[in-house]
Amino acid sequence: MALSLATVLAQTGSSVQSLVRDGQRAIETGDFPHAVSDFEQAYRSAPDNLEVVRGLLLSVLQTGQMPRAIELGREAIDRWPKDAELRHWLGLAYFKSQQIPLAKAELRRATELDPASPEVHFDLALVSLQESQYGPAADELEKTTRLKPDLALAHVLLGRAYQNTNRTLLGIEQFKTALKIDPNLPLGHYHLGFAYASLGRDQEAIAEYKKEIPRSPDNPSVLYQLGHSLLETGELDSAIRLLQRATETDPNNPDAFYDLGKALLLSGDTEKAALALRHSIALKPSDPGPHYLLARTLEKAGKSEEARTEWQQFAELKKAQPETGGMASGRPQ
Repeated sequence: MALSLATVLAQTGSSVQSLVRDGQRAIETGDFPHAVSDFEQAYRSAPDNLEVVRGLLLSVLQTGQMPRAIELGREAIDRWPKDAELRHWLGLAYFKSQQIPLAKAELRRATELDPASPEVHFDLALVSLQESQYGPAADELEKTTRLKPDLALAHVLLGRAYQNTNRTLLGIEQFKTALKIDPNLPLGHYHLGFAYASLGRDQEAIAEYKKEIPRSPDNPSVLYQLGHSLLETGELDSAIRLLQRATETDPNNPDAFYDLGKALLLSGDTEKAALALRHSIALKPSDPGPHYLLARTLEKAGKSEEARTEWQQFAELKKAQPETGGMASGRPQ
């Protein structure tokens, strides 16, 4: 556990006392460069003071000096191997340096030393999410939310972990909880909408996406998913409008162009549909779905020779990718 400021001051001289006070105030206000300066000076005078080392490691970490943070953290845990905070900060330094196995090892050790710290469980969950290990991430996030139930982001991440382990109904409850804690949570309604959509509950998904649009009007994922759900429910005019915006904000999303092409085809605009589908093909040549839909579009436009070429491309790609399964196009039609 952290030493009290009074203990630190009793063990150090007046100049170090002043630096420690100043450094702690700087950390509390987020002025980490100032904190680094104060704790560096204090460290030169009192290198054996645990609280000084903790303050220096934290402030160095927060200023993005990862090699220095790792060096300092290693030296510190050699001297204080059972200090949970030092291992926590070192684990974060490893994580931010993409040294994932080392990060996981330090954060796990920190949870053993201080199992009541929600922050350590949360950060260990982030490492698991980085590796797409959603089950272990959910375990740590469950601990986080028990220890700190008002942390909205933890509930969002737990919801996503549940959804990625086929526990979508539990995920929905977590997203709802997060929004109760913070109604203005960034992308909160988007995550809830996506969960509803994954269960085929498109009207509920649309309602949530529409709540998110005023908060994230130019977010291509929100625009695309709302457009996709509107397409699924047959609201073609609105779908086309949203999907067009999605392709403009993210011109590298082949799925947005595919859905736009499908919506335009259903609305009878074969020329624009073909253009959108060709964009989708250019972005993802290995996907058979756009070739299937483009072949149908060209047939409807009376371009049988071009359609035959697309049917052939579709057949070849499907043969090369039999694992895609599903309907003939590999997509819902």
